[in-house]
Amino acid sequence: MEMFLSQMWSFLGLLTVLQNVLPTQLLTLLHSLYDSLQDLLTPFSYYDVPEFNAYSSNLDPNHFYRHVSLYLNSLHSASSARCLSLSRSPSGRLAFSLAPGHSLPDTFLGHRLSWTHHVDTLQDSLEEKRSFTLKLPKRHRHALLLPYLDHVSSSADAFDRQSRHLRLSTNNGNAWVYVPFNHPSSFNTLALDPDLKRRLTDDLSAFSTAKEYYHSVGRAWKRGYLLYGPPGSGKSSLIAAMANFLNYDVYDLELTKVSDNSELRALLMQTTNRSIIVIEDIDCSLDLTTFDRRVRSTNHKKSNVKSNEKRTRGGDNNDGGRVTLSGLLNFTDGLWSCCGEERIIVFTTNHKDHVDPALVRPGRMDMHVRLGVCGAHALKELARNYLGLEDHPMFDVVESCMRAGGALTPAEIGEMMLKNRRDPNVAMKEVVAALQGSIVKGGGGDRELGSCWSMVDEAEGTMTDRGLLSSPENWGIVSSPERVGGKRRKERSNGGGDTNGTSTWERKVKFLVRLKSLTKSDSGRGV
Repeated sequence: MEMFLSQMWSFLGLLTVLQNVLPTQLLTLLHSLYDSLQDLLTPFSYYDVPEFNAYSSNLDPNHFYRHVSLYLNSLHSASSARCLSLSRSPSGRLAFSLAPGHSLPDTFLGHRLSWTHHVDTLQDSLEEKRSFTLKLPKRHRHALLLPYLDHVSSSADAFDRQSRHLRLSTNNGNAWVYVPFNHPSSFNTLALDPDLKRRLTDDLSAFSTAKEYYHSVGRAWKRGYLLYGPPGSGKSSLIAAMANFLNYDVYDLELTKVSDNSELRALLMQTTNRSIIVIEDIDCSLDLTTFDRRVRSTNHKKSNVKSNEKRTRGGDNNDGGRVTLSGLLNFTDGLWSCCGEERIIVFTTNHKDHVDPALVRPGRMDMHVRLGVCGAHALKELARNYLGLEDHPMFDVVESCMRAGGALTPAEIGEMMLKNRRDPNVAMKEVVAALQGSIVKGGGGDRELGSCWSMVDEAEGTMTDRGLLSSPENWGIVSSPERVGGKRRKERSNGGGDTNGTSTWERKVKFLVRLKSLTKSDSGRGV
């Protein structure tokens, strides 16, 4: 043993002497030969994936490092790693990661591979250098490497879609601030026409899987939606449903807080892929059309010198110090629109005709979605969500009132059902009363109200037979003026009057008084 140790020390001493005597070029050649011999004898190839790109001086993140981390996180349930790091996000979701110095096996196309996580502390520094090392069979590396890396990236993208917590961001100066996005709206809860729901979900699904198609036709991978309709028609809820359907982050861009076009570009450069950029009330956010129309009129009537002075006073794209229509167009469909992929741009407005046509043409706003008053299908969806009703005798009454000109937004109907959620009958009664009130306010006459009243009488009888009402007198739905003391009088129309000679105007006044008393009597019920 002593002889072996002495020979070993003699060999090491000889190597030290040779290292000091031999030229540097020769030593480099010997090291290269040794590495080649070692590589020839080992049956595996190794590929390092650092956290930051080695060629960058600014420590740019290596996006493939994040893909590997997500991919290994998706394999934790079927892995045989000895040690996994466990963490919980603020949203409560558990996340797994490979502990430093440990390996995780994987299989691909029948071959065994493995990943090893390395964390090294830099000398004289508290910073850490992180990387993953891929080990795969050397004989099959050419056939395995590229397909396997594509598999890792696609699997990481799919896992990120399903598991990441969405964020809602808004602009504060030239930066974004965000909060967790927990809006519960979905296409299952939206009060929309079934055909419109199907068209929207089909369009969103086709967009999210059309990366190669968009690239093949030379278009930026983005899509624009214009949502227009009266307040309370569900525009914001639809945006939230779109984000939850696609698992996209939401950027709520407030144009009034953006100082100029340069700041707008800087904000958009900070948005991430797979996001929805929302500009609500585009017709009210900025006076984008007045300036451009004023400039065109000035150019037509005055000389170029006076036109330039007008531009200077009114604000130009560069000198005015504000966001202009041309700057917004460049963001939606210009060169800056391609700075990012898989993005959806949504404009909302209450008045479509107030928006400049150049901003909403196809290619900028590809799909125009009109959200109006609540229809029969939408009301049944609301009744199912708010009241748990699959069927109700008043559904036919509601449809009759809608055909007669009654109109309410989903927000108005939803509030009535929410307030009376403990008593569905009261909720449906209030909806019918409100629809009848909208008929009167809209100028509807006896014929329109009469069609609703006849349906109300039938519904009263049906609900009484089913035991839903104790007696018609105790049910406060607005009844026809012919019902007096529980007995029905036949109407004899003569110039718009009834048997007592009551005029149409007087009947409408009585109706509104009855409606007001009904609202007061039911305002505290079912809350």
